[in-house]
Amino acid sequence: MTSDEQDAPGDPESVARAICLRLLAQRARTGAELAQALRRRGVPDEAAGTVLDRFAEVGLVDDDALARNVALIQHGERGLAARAVAVKLRQRGFPDSAVEAALGLIDPDSEREAARQLAARKLPALRALPPETRSRRLVGMLGRRGYSLAVAVDVVRDVMAGELPQHLADDVAGE
Repeated sequence: MTSDEQDAPGDPESVARAICLRLLAQRARTGAELAQALRRRGVPDEAAGTVLDRFAEVGLVDDDALARNVALIQHGERGLAARAVAVKLRQRGFPDSAVEAALGLIDPDSEREAARQLAARKLPALRALPPETRSRRLVGMLGRRGYSLAVAVDVVRDVMAGELPQHLADDVAGE
């Protein structure tokens, strides 16, 4: 226990508040993350529930808003597909309703564009490799980021066609 928790009165709700405030001062957390931390510290479920409900009422814990922010960051900055974002959100303990609402912000067009940007950014580092190896590595990288095989193949085909001379790109596009 930290000195704050040791100095807190023996009241389980006071201990729970001190733990939650300390954790929230570090970074935003889900209700599930806070509940788990309180359980690990031996705070009774009733006291934990009371404190977490109150924190939600006053807006210190907002799973829906946090899920939306995390989803947009994971998708926009890290280039993850909606499927991979959903996995990340569920790992953090977001409720299904918050996950579904957050995924609603990621449309198929933005997903395809994020995949295209990732592939285009990675392509220059692979220029020395044969085209088959480049495309295989790019498709694999996009797959690890949660993109479906169909999206990955289409995006890689488009990105690699963009690096070909125009007369060859027309031939690839016509296939």
